[in-house]
Amino acid sequence: MFDESAAEMLIEMALREDLGERGDVTSQATLIPETQLCGQIVAKAEGIIAGLSLVGKVYQRIDPAVEVRLSIQDGHRVQPGKLVCEVRGSGQSILSGERIALNFLQRLSGIASLAAQFVAAAAGTKAIILDTRKTTPGWRSLEKYAVRMGGAQNHRMGLYDMVMIKDNHIDGAGGITPAVQGVRDHLKDGIIPIEVEVRSLDELREVLPLKVDRVLLDNMTLEQMREAVEITQGQVPLEASGNMSLERVPAVAATGVDFISVGALTHSAAALDLSMRIVRL
Repeated sequence: MFDESAAEMLIEMALREDLGERGDVTSQATLIPETQLCGQIVAKAEGIIAGLSLVGKVYQRIDPAVEVRLSIQDGHRVQPGKLVCEVRGSGQSILSGERIALNFLQRLSGIASLAAQFVAAAAGTKAIILDTRKTTPGWRSLEKYAVRMGGAQNHRMGLYDMVMIKDNHIDGAGGITPAVQGVRDHLKDGIIPIEVEVRSLDELREVLPLKVDRVLLDNMTLEQMREAVEITQGQVPLEASGNMSLERVPAVAATGVDFISVGALTHSAAALDLSMRIVRL
């Protein structure tokens, strides 16, 4: 799932910025309090749905009497015109939460949909699509959840659950070997996995005897990746990274790498087009 407390904080922020102190003045002015409506959230484009529980959380916060009825579950593919869910109850409450609920659902569904496209692009190979830490501040748990709903997998959640020795660490430490040794001296329990970024095949050869958990091939050509797979011979999982696009992923996956990390999953996903249509009860 995702971090419930993070979701609740984001919802509180969204409510404050959209409703302010006066609330939804348009709905208050145009609808009498007794008006009962049904809001139907409908897909306007093909994609993967993610974040449906947040619709319920938004309306629970606005008006616990509003009923949310799901027509599908997270991870399901929708076509244009597909009913995603219904919200029933006070018209003022439903319209007050419409945009907030849609913003959460569209954003997460867009990420899930893009993740699914990248997974499809690597189909037929062993390559697993991973996300990165290039997430919206505060949204990481939700966005990484959406990535999983699209069929991809999560890389590390933060700086705390996996060591990733990148070029700046290597340059600062004076080389790959001292950087890895420094990590092992610091983390004597050995519980946290270690990944090392390499920029050349010579650096790959240097890191192999160090017995780390994964090696990241940074911005390598397809030929370099194929050679890296040959050099490694399965000794350590290889992750390809750097400017990954849907067009490039099939060829990268075909080199034999184990993972492909894609920052675009979270930093460049377009929202999935969804809308709410209103029916009077």
